Amino acid sequence: MSAELIRDVALVHFADKGYEGASLQDIATDVGIKKPSIYAHFKGKDDLFLHVANYVFQQEKRKMITLFASRKDHSLEENLVYFFDWVVEENKHNEHAKFLLRVSYFPPAKLYNELMRIVNPFFADMERLLAKYMRKHSSEENEQKKYLKEALAYITIVDGAVIELIFNGEDSYYRRVRAIWPIYFKGI
Repeated sequence: MSAELIRDVALVHFADKGYEGASLQDIATDVGIKKPSIYAHFKGKDDLFLHVANYVFQQEKRKMITLFASRKDHSLEENLVYFFDWVVEENKHNEHAKFLLRVSYFPPAKLYNELMRIVNPFFADMERLLAKYMRKHSSEENEQKKYLKEALAYITIVDGAVIELIFNGEDSYYRRVRAIWPIYFKGI
């Protein structure tokens, strides 16, 4: 038994049930250990949750960087539009993505401050990386500030669409994306 196995099983529980709904007993049972064995690796549920959060946000950052790097032969617009489909598929099939969305939008109140020290830098990094990506794929020579604004606007659109996905499903998500996309892309 390892801390990584406990972390991976806990990830599934936290992604599916949230912090409050997940129990150390259920996690231990799924790992195949007794609950006290978790304490050999983690101080408790809070510590385990924050370890999972750190791990997931690091992994998802790498995954998003790899996604855009692997699509370098596609246009900026194709990649930005593709990202909307990718988010839906990730949310359906990837526990990391489910966890990331859950804790970004519904953080446990008791761990809010600690969690925001993980979440906020992640989104700030994504904004900077996206601005750099946009600048690289543009034929115009503009100030970095322009690309930071365009990246922030894009992230704001993704954010609004994801809220729709969480609360109202794919159809509403795509309805929002289709409504805003031509306006956004014409503006940049």
